[in-house]
Amino acid sequence: MKAICFYFQIHQPFRLKRYRFFDIGNSHYYYDDFANDDIITRIAHRSYIPAAESLLRMIEDTRGAFRCAISISGVALEQCEQYVPEFVDLLRKLAKTGKCEFLAETYDHSLASLADPEEFRIQVDLHKEKIKSLLGVTPKVFRNTELIYSDELAPQIYAMGFKGCITEGAKHILGWKSPNYVYAAASQPKLKLLLKNDKLSEDITNRFSDTSWNEYPLTADKYISWIADTTKEEQIFNLFMNLETFGEFQQRESGIFQFLEALPRFAAERGVEFTTPTEAVKLLKPVAELEVPFPMSWADEARDTSAWLGNKLQNEAFAKLYSVAERVRLCDNRQLKQDWGRLQASDHFFYMSTKHFTDGATHANFSPYDTPYDAFTNYMNALSDFIVRVEDQYPMSVDNEELNGLLTTIRNQATEIETLQKEVASYRTDLEHLNEEHLLRKPAEAEKPAEKPARKSPAKKAAAKKPAARKGAAKKEAEKPAE
Repeated sequence: MKAICFYFQIHQPFRLKRYRFFDIGNSHYYYDDFANDDIITRIAHRSYIPAAESLLRMIEDTRGAFRCAISISGVALEQCEQYVPEFVDLLRKLAKTGKCEFLAETYDHSLASLADPEEFRIQVDLHKEKIKSLLGVTPKVFRNTELIYSDELAPQIYAMGFKGCITEGAKHILGWKSPNYVYAAASQPKLKLLLKNDKLSEDITNRFSDTSWNEYPLTADKYISWIADTTKEEQIFNLFMNLETFGEFQQRESGIFQFLEALPRFAAERGVEFTTPTEAVKLLKPVAELEVPFPMSWADEARDTSAWLGNKLQNEAFAKLYSVAERVRLCDNRQLKQDWGRLQASDHFFYMSTKHFTDGATHANFSPYDTPYDAFTNYMNALSDFIVRVEDQYPMSVDNEELNGLLTTIRNQATEIETLQKEVASYRTDLEHLNEEHLLRKPAEAEKPAEKPARKSPAKKAAAKKPAARKGAAKKEAEKPAE
């Protein structure tokens, strides 16, 4: 039996406003609220909302036979809550069907997995909590930012409680192998991998409305036949794409929504099922272990991390950002930690890319800046102000080792104080209970009746009567008349 695993990504960063050198130290707000509101509202009404409504209809019309997965970053959820709450309501409805799975990822759509394992873990935990609190479900399968994955990450992903991870089916990693199987991570065989089928995914995302494509027009019947006609050994076809594909990248007028909603009918006719990532991980056995010695992603032709860390500008900004990671984690300033997360979004580094040709055009289409250098300058200005704020909390003159020692001492003292306070509270509670018992005992003693004199034994009673009898006999003898 063949199965299709649909996964849709939703992410929007908090875009930065024009932050100039002279703003450093004077303004601590970095975001373009107007642009963020305008972009997510526009995309939600053109893409997210109609696409979610289509998915909901597909689940209902097929009585749950159609299934899919969605991953939405924490920062995108924050913006949806603020600007398009009706879309959040649709996500809740999809979650309640039990047929739309929500995946875990980094809260801020960051590159923390490439720089800081502790920050990576914190962000994944934050995202799981957000999904649970807002949508009522707990993610069981993981997808990293931009599907970034390597052997180095597998043990940590498994240790965080995930049995499955979805990532790119990169040709330079697969070689002759097919992406249409479940694989096991080479560095942690208990972690199962679901790999994106590049061709079938991009037939929808990139080529659907391309009139020069030799397969144009793409119909649901034709698309399902490509899957059904593959060799019987191939089990699962992972179709991973941005949800913006529907209505934004491929306009409504192209017929993309009709194509999507027709897929379940033709799949049923050809015996092709739909599955969620969790179901696939649970039911299908890995056919082999997959080695990924260097990080791969689903971006650009190279399918590596060069889209974000491919030039000196990006690497300088990246190193500068994570140089203060430990200090930020030590502070309790809520606004500082929120800014820390938002500045980690991979988008800021993507805008700095200097790639040319087709990749360059792709990067330019997503960037709000005229050039990568503008993106770098603007980001570094905001980052400089952020670092000044961090130094106000923990000066850079104190090195990390000394700072950790001091903070460890403070934490130990705080723990000791807390323990002593608990003991004092316990003693106080015991004392109050003793006082209450004492107060209750006093009225009880006052109301107790007087004790009766002890009853005399028969022998004592007899002894007491004898003197009385003698007195009576003497009295009678005295009253007797003399003879």
